[in-house]
Amino acid sequence: MGYTIPPPDYGLASYASHEQSSRGRRYLEPAPAGYRGEYQRDRDRIVHSTAFRRLVYKTQVFVNHEGDLYRTRLTHSLEVAQIARSVSVALGLNEPLCEAICLAHDLGHTPFGHAGQDALNECMRDFGGFEHNLQSLRTVDELEERYAEFPGLNLTFEAREGILKHCSAKNAAELGDVGERFLQRTQPSLEAQLSNLADEVAYNNHDVDDGLRAGVITPSQLCEVALFSRHYAAVIDRYPDITIRKLIHEVIRRMINEVATDLIETTRARLDENRITHVDAVRGAGQRLVSFSERVLEEHQQLKRFLREHVYQNYRVVRMTNKSQRVVRELFSAYSQDPRLLPDEHRATAQLLESTAGLAGRARAVADYIAGMTDRYAILEHTRLYDPRVPQG
Repeated sequence: MGYTIPPPDYGLASYASHEQSSRGRRYLEPAPAGYRGEYQRDRDRIVHSTAFRRLVYKTQVFVNHEGDLYRTRLTHSLEVAQIARSVSVALGLNEPLCEAICLAHDLGHTPFGHAGQDALNECMRDFGGFEHNLQSLRTVDELEERYAEFPGLNLTFEAREGILKHCSAKNAAELGDVGERFLQRTQPSLEAQLSNLADEVAYNNHDVDDGLRAGVITPSQLCEVALFSRHYAAVIDRYPDITIRKLIHEVIRRMINEVATDLIETTRARLDENRITHVDAVRGAGQRLVSFSERVLEEHQQLKRFLREHVYQNYRVVRMTNKSQRVVRELFSAYSQDPRLLPDEHRATAQLLESTAGLAGRARAVADYIAGMTDRYAILEHTRLYDPRVPQG
């Protein structure tokens, strides 16, 4: 007796994103054969992309060469997807779509994390700016080169919508379908809303872990934060002889569990309160429906403020931030002034974009090249360009 594969929308809540009502892809393609749905295809294309592989050597907070155990953009993206998948199942949302959005949300991030993004945005100030969220969409729409019949990965509208978490009206007007909601002030799907908050949950809690591992913060300092303090006391009370490594892991996993549970329960209550029964009602709700309770939101923001003050502004992190930004600025300056320094393929792209958009086109090609670099490749390229003792290659 054969086993029948259930359809992709089987078991989903009525307010979830159903494949049968998808707005489709930019370029028409035959439906996936046999055993995959459209959103599973999106996820698989992202996992096999070049940009996704590069995330393994891109910074989360601590630069890649500072240690092997710190988060990278790749491990962060996997952790975001894990949190979103757990919550999506509890709410009856489309799990493969959530996973695809989470795995793709950082594909456009520069080397050196937010420090690199800020530096590249400064360099691009006169040419439209640079924002990693827009760059992630540009990566899946244009920059990935894998298919003969279209540029990019040709993801579904719903995946692309989720990747574009925020956008100015000016940029939205140039983005077609995925920019519409920013102009019409409608909401994205619940899967997109969830993926955004899963990102916040992941980086808040895992930056605590990395900050403790790096020694830039201590458990006693973190006890100023209500969410940490509550679980720290509970773990110490139950396991008085626990080792510090196990203690930290126990506290962080309990923090994530509490926040994720609150997210599920609060969102479920808001869906019931607003009588949401269809994805169109989600889009027209006038407010985000996936949310934390007021108490957990305040505690989550308190943790974020603590990390900003004690981790992101720690002198060791600031020193590396300054060095990283100098690398990005000097790479941009060198390539922009003399595109002959670019590898052949990227030089050809710069010439093509410059022929249609002038210096702004050249700058965008340079920004695309730098944004695609890993931490260590950016450092190596900078050394090759500015240290005459280093051979080219």
